[in-house]
Amino acid sequence: MSVTAPAGFVAAGVACGVKASGALDLALVATDDARPVPAAGVFTRNRMTAAPVLVSRHHLDATGGHAAAVVLNSGNANAATGAPGHADAEAMADAVAAALGTAREAVLVCSTGLIGIPLPVQHIVDASPALVAAAAGDAAAAHTAAEAIRTTDTFAKEVTVAGDGCTVGAMAKGAAMLAPNMATMLAVVTTDAVATPEVLGDVLRTAVDASFNVMTTDGCTSTNDTVLLLASGRAGEVRVDALRRAVTEACRSLAQMMVADAEGATKSVHLEVVGAADDDEAARGARKVADSNLCKCSWYGCDPYWGRVASELGSAGIAFDQTRISVSYGGHVVAAGGVEIDHDRAAVAAHMAQRDLHVVADLGLGSGRAELFTNDLTHAYVDENMGTS
Repeated sequence: MSVTAPAGFVAAGVACGVKASGALDLALVATDDARPVPAAGVFTRNRMTAAPVLVSRHHLDATGGHAAAVVLNSGNANAATGAPGHADAEAMADAVAAALGTAREAVLVCSTGLIGIPLPVQHIVDASPALVAAAAGDAAAAHTAAEAIRTTDTFAKEVTVAGDGCTVGAMAKGAAMLAPNMATMLAVVTTDAVATPEVLGDVLRTAVDASFNVMTTDGCTSTNDTVLLLASGRAGEVRVDALRRAVTEACRSLAQMMVADAEGATKSVHLEVVGAADDDEAARGARKVADSNLCKCSWYGCDPYWGRVASELGSAGIAFDQTRISVSYGGHVVAAGGVEIDHDRAAVAAHMAQRDLHVVADLGLGSGRAELFTNDLTHAYVDENMGTS
């Protein structure tokens, strides 16, 4: 049931005409009584910031971290649209707020799609009453909302986590421009736990750091990235650590779905860099490998080309000793001390042929470690991104 699994939430998805194809393109997640509840958000660090991000930040500030609804459109990012785009984002909030009977500042706004194209906001305004009327608390409504935020995603991304004393539900979209921090992604997370906006902010930042901030598909950061967390409080008090675990589990699950669904991807890669001088250097090294087109192409070709991994780490600007590095694929060490060693080639080939790859590079220098979720680079990615049409 994803976002409607926690008590107190409803969802909906409709086609309003933003997408010329007539596909679903407008979604809503709201409290079932239209009353604001504690909320928190984490947003893109791209300074080319989309209007919906600016509006949602402002609304959270204005309400002291409360929200009654999130309205999301796909098919148009409403980014690089100047003052008119900002007015359009506020108009989305106004229309949904009017239909719900709540304040404009209680509505958060998300958009995803092509950048630099004016948003046909009147389609959204006109469809808002029907969107609110369609809202329901069942699994079908939640799924329709998740479908409505897809762009190049090949499937709707939803998850429900049964935590210790609470439930967490989440939906997301994302298939490209996925790079820390965060990724071309939108995510709405709901919980029935009692929590203050301050606690939710802390919990969400921890969850994002362990999920969306440790994935990269193409090294590009979006203008619209938004992750929102709303808490209805219907389940009562829960331990903060229990809520943190459940939200983190939900976000990590969504992040792994995004990497698996990356544009043109045939491989999901769990990359670990260990034995670094410290965690920060491990993270920098991991990102250098994960964003390497050479490494990505070798994974696409099912080639355990460990030299490319070592080369990227050696040029990452971190502490490095080529006589200490080792690299493994699927638990099979193929190189140690900076040279190839005897290994079970058939077992490595079998691992490389799988959809999910596990690559570990050990720098042999210290206790620093980091992980990233990434993918391969294929011809289909180029085909998908050759233009705006």
